[in-house]
Amino acid sequence: MHTKQNTHRIAILLGLLSLVVLLSSCAKKQVEPESQSFLMLGTVCKITIYDQPSPEAFTAGFARLKEIEDRMSLHVQDSDVEKINASAGKRAVVVTTDTFDVVRKALEIATLSRGAFDPTVGPLVQAWDIGGDNPRKPPQEEIDSLLPLIGYDRVALNEQDHSVFLKDEHMVLDLGGIAKGYAADEVAKVLQGYGVEHAIINLGGNVLTMGNKPDGSAWKIGIQDPDSLRGNYVMILSLVDQTLVTSGPYERFLELDGQVYHHILDTKTGYPVKSEFTSVSIITRNSFLADALSTSLYALGYEDGMALINTLDDVEAIFMTKDKHIFLSDGIKKGKLVYQVTDPTYSVVL
Repeated sequence: MHTKQNTHRIAILLGLLSLVVLLSSCAKKQVEPESQSFLMLGTVCKITIYDQPSPEAFTAGFARLKEIEDRMSLHVQDSDVEKINASAGKRAVVVTTDTFDVVRKALEIATLSRGAFDPTVGPLVQAWDIGGDNPRKPPQEEIDSLLPLIGYDRVALNEQDHSVFLKDEHMVLDLGGIAKGYAADEVAKVLQGYGVEHAIINLGGNVLTMGNKPDGSAWKIGIQDPDSLRGNYVMILSLVDQTLVTSGPYERFLELDGQVYHHILDTKTGYPVKSEFTSVSIITRNSFLADALSTSLYALGYEDGMALINTLDDVEAIFMTKDKHIFLSDGIKKGKLVYQVTDPTYSVVL
């Protein structure tokens, strides 16, 4: 078995951090941002503040990230999620408000996407372990045995005591497809409490902009070229108080015997989703929503995915294909979002 996982993961993380802010050289006033970054939530998390931040703002922001990680990670002993999974098929587990709110939202998105996004995909994620220390292609019989364990409709919530119950033994709840979005929104709330008005929160490519740039202009945020590991951009978006979350097969993958297997798994087949698309980006004001939708749309595909997006208020999407075409949601076509295609090899399909 041959895997390029670790090398590519480091390169991608560095590229993702470099996309955060593309400041205009003609800014009206000099800005001296301050940044701090730590490895959390399985990725590089970076906070950049453009006001005059107190050291406590960074400390509190990262403390909130750590709190969320400790409650929702599959890899933290005694986390809420670990307790839920250990009690699958046995008993309900009372969890923190954080975890309960994220599970509830995950189930809402699962219903909205008709299972394209499913937080009970954990057994398959663990079997493939793409992005982990022991990536592998599970044998067909193992995949067949795990598929019956996938089913968001078998997660029971009790609003009164904030408990979560997985109805079948060996089910595994995995909030990896939504927790970073929730965390980004929560960090923004923390920074606002310290008087921060202009900042960028980047959680491994989940980018949230607070306000606008100090000179009053929009932030310039790039969408990475899915075929590049060097932080090259296909498009530059102008965002104010918005979030950009991108999902794609280039993020984490396993190369085995000349075949590439990516981390976005089809909950019906148990294998990576087959798609001609190389990335899907969601732009909205809520990173919590954008995180889950980016994965949902990649799994749904263009027609069903765009049909879903076009029913949602203030949510836009951008699809990129292997043949370097760019597809836009209706709102972007109508001018609700300012963008520039910076890679001449790509073309927008109108």
